Amino acid sequence: MIQVHFRSEDGSVKSAVGTDGDSVMEIARNNGVPGIVAECGGAAMCATCHVYVSSDWLERIPPMSEFEDELLEGTGAPRMENSRLGCQIKVSDTLDGLEVTVPASQY
Repeated sequence: MIQVHFRSEDGSVKSAVGTDGDSVMEIARNNGVPGIVAECGGAAMCATCHVYVSSDWLERIPPMSEFEDELLEGTGAPRMENSRLGCQIKVSDTLDGLEVTVPASQY
């Protein structure tokens, strides 16, 4: 099992587990992480699984695609240098312990 730590903007942390190949969005949704709406179910169409990746992990996740980059222009919360869509980050053993912050709102 691969663990991902989801921090809310209030500082609380919910740790959730998934398996190799799951997306951060799937792990959040399957474990009831508040703040991840995932309206499109992971089809990269809505940007409602926006997360901020902890700076310690940015170099370890795969680079974003041009399509993801464009979608991030339409997020409800401000886009930052560490913004990513949870549906586009697939976890593996190398990402065990990944830390992300969930914005206060996805709209």
